[in-house]
Amino acid sequence: MKPKISVVLASPRGFCAGVVRAIETVNLTLRTKGAPVYVLHEIVHNKHVISELEGQGAIFVKELAEIPRGEICIFSAHGVSVKTEEQARELGLRTIDATCPLVTSIHQLVEKYCQQGFDVIIIGHHGHPEVVGTAGRVNGRVHIVANKDEAEELEITTPDKVAYVTQTTLSQEDVADIREVLESRFPAIRGPKKSNICYATQNRQNAVTELARECDLILVVGSKNSSNSNRLKDVAQKSGGTSYLIDDRDDIDPAWLKNVSKVGITAGASAPERLVEGVLD
Repeated sequence: MKPKISVVLASPRGFCAGVVRAIETVNLTLRTKGAPVYVLHEIVHNKHVISELEGQGAIFVKELAEIPRGEICIFSAHGVSVKTEEQARELGLRTIDATCPLVTSIHQLVEKYCQQGFDVIIIGHHGHPEVVGTAGRVNGRVHIVANKDEAEELEITTPDKVAYVTQTTLSQEDVADIREVLESRFPAIRGPKKSNICYATQNRQNAVTELARECDLILVVGSKNSSNSNRLKDVAQKSGGTSYLIDDRDDIDPAWLKNVSKVGITAGASAPERLVEGVLD
């Protein structure tokens, strides 16, 4: 007789408001304007969501030059640089902005700091669309710092006029060590009044922390290129639970369940609930 395995679902999990808004922007545009509708980069980082939208007539491109003149271009939830907005106008594209409102608020903060003559530090991953878009909102002195070593080596021309913001999909732990180095090196550094880390991201990390303390195994439903899903896996691991990031039910390895009595399941902010249901089945 097979041993019984209990399953615990994290709450909250899955889609955040910004993701829902971005996906609905594409769906609404397809319904009202008809296909094709072009999207610059992935609207959100989930391969199932992308595949579903492609089936309805959305076309995802890496470069604006791939879009025919006069067509609709939607900017993804991660946001874009000013240069990208200008290029879209020059190419005669009709643009729709699906940038997450929290990301937009960070753009505004960076713009304000730069207008006041501050060096601005973005704590985040090099090359991530959100970080690239945020850095590209201004022409001032912007620095991207991804770890403690980079924070230690960073050169600033005006140490008394430094400010920082963070990528929204990091964990508090990701940011804490870097912020400590920056505050030590630049005592006058300014930061946001509230954390830039998305409250939905943080709530999901808090939930998986609790889950990892009571479960032998944590399965995080989310795509491999999803920053917030990877953070959930990392948070679960650091909380003492063995954790795997899976795109869907097909990624489950039965060997993971050997000697396991309790499994916890959560999902990244860009993972649909139907994928969680598939894993439950």
